[in-house]
Amino acid sequence: MEVETAPVEMTALERKWAEQAAAKEPALDDAYTELAFAPEKLDQSVIDTIPRPTGWRIAILPYRGAEKTKGGIVLAEETQRKTQLATVCGYVLKVGDLAYADESKFPSGPWCKEGDWIIFGRYAGARIPIDGGEIRLINDDEVLGVVNDPEDILHM
Repeated sequence: MEVETAPVEMTALERKWAEQAAAKEPALDDAYTELAFAPEKLDQSVIDTIPRPTGWRIAILPYRGAEKTKGGIVLAEETQRKTQLATVCGYVLKVGDLAYADESKFPSGPWCKEGDWIIFGRYAGARIPIDGGEIRLINDDEVLGVVNDPEDILHM
């Protein structure tokens, strides 16, 4: 015998939240989940709003980390922001037209490309505040290494 359940009615506040979520413009924060950064969730319209690096510069998004620890403890927003500011790992968003073009300086080719996770110096580049955090513009020769996953090198 099948039991029918009555449809659950939303409260006025729940309806308002649902309408706001449906009308929300894509943002950089959409790529962050509770546990990690998911670059595949970055909307192209968001990437288009990020400044295009000129010359030999690279635009990177510093790693922000998870909203929760592996044990389930929710981290304060301030802790997440401090982690992002102090990080030495970032996601390559855009590469300037002249980056890695100097064959005498980069004889084996580019050190990184769009979509790579890189390690850079703590004070490298210029910090650019944007909605949802900050990006950094660094020079092509300030890339110290490439990693598969920032969680491999960063520890809480």
